[in-house]
Amino acid sequence: MGDGETKHFERKQALYKSLDEKYLVHGQKYKGQQYSQIYFARLHRVRNLLNSLVHKWKPHLPVHTVLGLEEGKECVIVGTIYKHMKLKPSILDEYSKERSMVPLVKPHNFVHSDDYLILEDEIGRVRLRGCSLIAVDFVTGTGLALHGMKTNEGDFLVQDFLEAGLPPQMKLPIHWQEDKYVVFVSGLNVGGNKFNPLQFQLLIDHLTGLLGGENDYKTASNIVRLVIAGSSILIPQSILNGQTLALDDQSKLTDPIKELDILLTQLAVAMPLDIMPGPSDPANSFLPQQPLHRCLFPGASAYSTFFCCTNPHHFELDGVQFIGTSGQNIDDLDKYSIGKDKLEFIERTLRWRHLAPTAPNTLGCYPFTEKDPFFLESCPHVYYVGNQEKFETRLLQGPENHLVRLICIPRFCESGVAVMLNLKNLECHTLCLSTDLNS
Repeated sequence: MGDGETKHFERKQALYKSLDEKYLVHGQKYKGQQYSQIYFARLHRVRNLLNSLVHKWKPHLPVHTVLGLEEGKECVIVGTIYKHMKLKPSILDEYSKERSMVPLVKPHNFVHSDDYLILEDEIGRVRLRGCSLIAVDFVTGTGLALHGMKTNEGDFLVQDFLEAGLPPQMKLPIHWQEDKYVVFVSGLNVGGNKFNPLQFQLLIDHLTGLLGGENDYKTASNIVRLVIAGSSILIPQSILNGQTLALDDQSKLTDPIKELDILLTQLAVAMPLDIMPGPSDPANSFLPQQPLHRCLFPGASAYSTFFCCTNPHHFELDGVQFIGTSGQNIDDLDKYSIGKDKLEFIERTLRWRHLAPTAPNTLGCYPFTEKDPFFLESCPHVYYVGNQEKFETRLLQGPENHLVRLICIPRFCESGVAVMLNLKNLECHTLCLSTDLNS
């Protein structure tokens, strides 16, 4: 190759398999079904699982139902947690004369020192006491097995508890020597005041190999997939008032979608990409969010590399299992429990084997009748959450050689940060882009 010739790089490929089928709502219509059925489905799954573990955990103790408890006799009970919260928002508070007597609370968290836990099964419920079960660590919908005894006051004194634990995990494929990257970005908010078109264009040019030098071109050729984890579009709330839009306002509704389509088309030309719906996108608000309609993106949809996916999104890439959300499940845990960081909430959902334990109590979800699709059958190798305040990551190691990369993806419109994950070793780092000449 001569000195004046340009070196060409071919983009690497990775075998992709979508596992979103369980999150799709195929032709189902609401026929008055109640949310009790999804709780029954969840209880059935978690009880069968915990009953199989109890024999090893407390082999000398009998397993009782809530109504089968006897005062002073140690036993194990299995059920789902209900958390009674003093500050939990209620529509009835708007009409309560005593509302002014409720203490002020931070808008992002509703935990109070008077909160307490209740365990429920199909036929009864019992209030829980004891120091081994801390209320701030749990939320409504968590499945647990509890060791303790019924007190003379009718409560259950908890001495120990058992969580479902990390689900089984497929072995990672034999590590190949070449680097292959998956890029995650979230919170573009095209149409919002914080969206910087130039900043996202820099990201596009970098990912497609149009920016930088030879080393940058080589890195770009190693990127096998881009995942956009929700909140890609932000429609001004002022025009979403249910009223007929004036001609001048109609463009405010459609222009952000058209602009996003132009940007995504540039990416779809060069690489495979998945786009997930999020809190601000034109999709159903409850989980699981269904894929954004392809007609919204006529340019990008013309390419076979463009995939509209559900939220949560579950897929496999070269034998590496990914699962992720656009952030609603973790943000809701942050409102109704306490943890040292968002990664701890992510880890809890794995230990509880449930992506969205607070649904449908405080997080909207579809009223499934025969299944709970958020129950985790297998443990992913990568678990990502979009629309977070900052980038965080940790490699979680489980008791049976589990290895899970946990990732919090920051909002791109605020941080200018995308996340790159190497399939070879599950290592990840940030890709920071800025249009500030002084930075």
